[in-house]
Amino acid sequence: MKEWSVAALTDEAGGMRDDLVAVRRELHRHPEVGLQLPRTQAVVVEALAGLGLQVHRGEATTSVVAVLEGGRPGPTTLLRSDMDALPVAEQTGLAYASEVDGAMHACGHDAHVAMLVGAARLLAGRREELAGRVLFMFQPGEEGYGGAKVMLAEGLLDRHGPVDRAFAVHLSPVSPAGWVASRAGALMASSDQFRVTVTGKGAHASTPHEGVDPVPVACEMVVALQAMVTRRVAAVDPAVVTVSWIDAGRTFNVTPEAVVLGGTVRALSEAARSAAWAGLRRVVEGVAAAHLCTASVEEVGVSYPMTVNDAGAVDEALGLAAAVVGPDRVLRLPTAAMTAEDWSFVLQRVPGSMVYLGAAPAGVDDPAPNHSPRMVIDEEVMGTGVALHALTALRAPAEQAV
Repeated sequence: MKEWSVAALTDEAGGMRDDLVAVRRELHRHPEVGLQLPRTQAVVVEALAGLGLQVHRGEATTSVVAVLEGGRPGPTTLLRSDMDALPVAEQTGLAYASEVDGAMHACGHDAHVAMLVGAARLLAGRREELAGRVLFMFQPGEEGYGGAKVMLAEGLLDRHGPVDRAFAVHLSPVSPAGWVASRAGALMASSDQFRVTVTGKGAHASTPHEGVDPVPVACEMVVALQAMVTRRVAAVDPAVVTVSWIDAGRTFNVTPEAVVLGGTVRALSEAARSAAWAGLRRVVEGVAAAHLCTASVEEVGVSYPMTVNDAGAVDEALGLAAAVVGPDRVLRLPTAAMTAEDWSFVLQRVPGSMVYLGAAPAGVDDPAPNHSPRMVIDEEVMGTGVALHALTALRAPAEQAV
């Protein structure tokens, strides 16, 4: 039986650096997007080999759930890492940059995997001191595919007995390395995807009056939507409507028959979410009608609810973070972010939390954010992530028997 303290665990986690870097860089070179990540799944399974865990592969998606049984009765703790990359062409110039055209780990999920692998290795060596059990959740499809929702549908919270508590870490490449931040309540916004089709009547570009040109109509919608949000949604209960793409004609001398545009609606309350959706439909239909076009609005993809942290779980997480990195490097965020996370599906059913772990690279004055093709991280912070995961499980109260 190993004796442990916060200092000893933190030192051991930091000593895993080379192994964690190797796992992370292998994934970084070979990113996979979406719900089917066979190569990534194989890397995770291999990295967990020999630890005495029950390892389960998903069926609907290439997830991995590994179960560690502790030496004493206690609660079941869920620790999570997302695994998928983004459809982004990397521009970092790193020696281990993506070798897959048009795909990149631009949100730190490669490091998330490495940190959770490290936590599994550290905890497996201390199973006698562990109260209850730990589920290590390696999840595909966070970036818009709702992979957490798929795993829940496959029985993530039911197959191994009730799950009592849940914890996740997300790297922030623009925050100071080693800082930890979070807040109780809403941490991130809901996110819904929309597609608008504006239909007119095609014509020769020299005689647009003989048709009904949907291009300026779509442009007017984009501008009107921004005015709608600022004038119809309360600033103290924010929503963001972003048109992120427009697809129109491809011919220089023809006005197209239709224009399709899409984007997201994000909000920090159901009231603001409903108001933004109602305004979106009203603006689209009204502008289209004013210009003799027709228009349709569709909800597409997987809608993510708000990511809501349990107050007690956040207190616990930030308390552990203070023990690891020092209280002067722990921050309680005053406001939520308008980003979104499918960790929200888990937190709807299990009291838990997510914290941000700063990973800004040293010596960079203006670090690139998540989803940038130039995003890089300070790999030294991965040991901190390992320690946060491991301490969350080891501090589970033994008297809270399942």
